[in-house]
Amino acid sequence: MSTWLNAGVPAPQVAQWAGHSVNVLLRVYAKCIVGQDATARKLISAALKPPQPAN
Repeated sequence: MSTWLNAGVPAPQVAQWAGHSVNVLLRVYAKCIVGQDATARKLISAALKPPQPAN
């Protein structure tokens, strides 16, 4: 499951596949999620940018 989380599969989907709640999944596997800081920051940055006008 840590491989799925590290691959970017959303936690609710991994929890469903594993038969866990998201709470249990993240409590158990949170320490296994590594190397996603840069990607997370890029996603947040993109979400905060104002929409570009259409040409």
